[in-house]
Amino acid sequence: MRTLVLNAGYEPLAVVSFKRALVLVMNEKAVVVERVEEDPVWASAGTYDRPAVIILTRYVRVPGARRVPVTRRGVLRRDGHRCGYCGKAASTIDHVMPRSRGGKDTWENLVACCLACNNIKGDRTPQEMRWELRLVPAPPHGSSWTVRGVDKSDPRWEPYLALAA
Repeated sequence: MRTLVLNAGYEPLAVVSFKRALVLVMNEKAVVVERVEEDPVWASAGTYDRPAVIILTRYVRVPGARRVPVTRRGVLRRDGHRCGYCGKAASTIDHVMPRSRGGKDTWENLVACCLACNNIKGDRTPQEMRWELRLVPAPPHGSSWTVRGVDKSDPRWEPYLALAA
């Protein structure tokens, strides 16, 4: 079970384990906003609410321009694990402008790609192959990309994540 952490301005900061969240609450550094009713935490001193969402008691500033690092997993996730050329299931990534021609590892130059299209395309551009990209590669946006650990969210988090969007 994981817990969403909000700052005093109700901005999502991160997702932590329920144990870490419980420690923050017990040390009076956070307050439980949403709890898991059917699953309390049993301790020798009694029972505690299992936190689903907590808010920190003091303000923590969220940096305005959080850059999402470019990773293979991130490109595949952004493109829904679908090939940018043919739409089949993708397991690799492809540089639209090949690295041998100066293409960089950026969100705008990488797309998810199936193995067949990646091998056929090789060291050429889509224009040279007379292929069209199904999507325009761009950096991902939204709270699921800027808040660490939100890729698998709990339904109780939705109102708080919507505030951040």
